Amino acid sequence: MLKGYYFITDSNLSRAGNINDVKSAVTAGVKIIQYRNKDSNASEMYEEALRLKSICKGAIFLINDRLDIALAVNADGIHIGCDDLPYEVARKLLGKNKIIGVTVHSVREAKKAQRLGADYIGASPIFPTKTKIGAGKSTGVELIKKIKKHVSVPVVAIGGINLSNAGEVIKAGCDGLCAISAVVTKPDVAKEIKKFQVLFLKKRNLFID
Repeated sequence: MLKGYYFITDSNLSRAGNINDVKSAVTAGVKIIQYRNKDSNASEMYEEALRLKSICKGAIFLINDRLDIALAVNADGIHIGCDDLPYEVARKLLGKNKIIGVTVHSVREAKKAQRLGADYIGASPIFPTKTKIGAGKSTGVELIKKIKKHVSVPVVAIGGINLSNAGEVIKAGCDGLCAISAVVTKPDVAKEIKKFQVLFLKKRNLFID
């Protein structure tokens, strides 16, 4: 399901806007896209989510936090934090066939998320970040290594990741990584995403077609 670059929208940082950013991500071959919007009202989110979903052909489309929006647009699933709607409630309302990812900050939280049934885990924040307010203290790549020893579901690294430290993150064993500001603040989003994809493949000793 998940391998390589994981895209999350950020309208506050974006130069081109969420719609254009997601188009670029799809063009770059991204396979999983998360729509995160903390500023718009429900009506605005619904309309934008519908547009984004129509763009995500061949890519998994997830909604951050907002179960109502995910249900309204029939997204592929949601991504929640430990302080959001309880996993059990989200699963009951979404059904067994939808994807649920959970952000964790420790091995204990990771083990709990897997035990409950999370499809993947987001380890955050790996490095200091200003992208997400209240993200907490950075953990370093050691958290990735520790989590990978205790869970079998995919682990996505997020928080303060850029091209200068992504290699370290990949080497730690993550299945995917997200770099937001390092991508959406640039003039060519697709080009920046591909840099991370190439780096991921090289570090994992894979061949590029």
